[in-house]
Amino acid sequence: MASTKNTHWQAPGRVETIVELSLSILYLLFQGLFVDITPLHLLIVGLFNLLFFAHQSTRKLAIALLPFVAFGVSYDWMRLYPNYKVNPIDIRGLYEAEASLFGITNGGTTLTPCEFFNIHHAPFADLMAGIFYLCWVPVPIAFGIWLYLKKDYKTYLHFSIVFLFVNLIGFCGYYIHPAAPPWYAINYGFEPIFNTPGNVAGLGRFDELVGLPIFANIYNGNANIFAAVPSLHASYMLITTIYAIMSHRSKLLILLFAFITLGIWWTAVYSCHHYVIDVLLGIGTAILGILIFEQLLMRIRPFSRFINRYSEVITQ
Repeated sequence: MASTKNTHWQAPGRVETIVELSLSILYLLFQGLFVDITPLHLLIVGLFNLLFFAHQSTRKLAIALLPFVAFGVSYDWMRLYPNYKVNPIDIRGLYEAEASLFGITNGGTTLTPCEFFNIHHAPFADLMAGIFYLCWVPVPIAFGIWLYLKKDYKTYLHFSIVFLFVNLIGFCGYYIHPAAPPWYAINYGFEPIFNTPGNVAGLGRFDELVGLPIFANIYNGNANIFAAVPSLHASYMLITTIYAIMSHRSKLLILLFAFITLGIWWTAVYSCHHYVIDVLLGIGTAILGILIFEQLLMRIRPFSRFINRYSEVITQ
């Protein structure tokens, strides 16, 4: 008679349970006292705990998702100390550089590409812009989960940790060089106005087309509007496309990711959320992050051992 595997639920160890519950409680306390706590934060913590305690397989998934959790937490915690308190905000300099490098002559006046698209836009382009921009985080996370479920653990770990690493590089850029997005210069001019609320800019036209405040709800919760350089919108799908290529995924999937990547780059400018300069710097940030991780960090033995140990935890 063939032996059967033990599929009974197995609780996490005592130490694991204490650590996980303690971190969850400390996170919620810190979030509530120093940042801001919303139903979304409670939902995310609840879902993570559900995955952690439901079953051994879901517990491994929860641990594997930690790089994405760290990304969300680090972005949210930029509210603690705004970047404009660290360095002056670049509004005019970035605008003038964009106009000089990529300016478009319109009626005898030189406009930035964002200003041009703010005047010249079309419903179909607005629809596509919204679809592209809705892909910027969900598609990379979905790709990561798919890699995990396909048991391509090595690619998954490299991809998810690089995703987090590139974000941290970008966040450093936000504090080194705080910069206003194009819509700020269009709406407010060149004087910094602190605590300016987020703005949907050109993506508001997508909301009007579909009759739902999708991007209005997203940008109302913007952690910091003076964080345009580099454009991490330009980074995420590029990272996803590169790791799809590195993991030898189907050509159709790679082409789809490449198409979405180009669409997001275009949308960033078309919707007045980023200058071309921001997009180029976002592309450079993604490439830099991948090179540092793959060619430098993975050659450092303690770091590579940590990655290998992480892989063992989610595969055992």
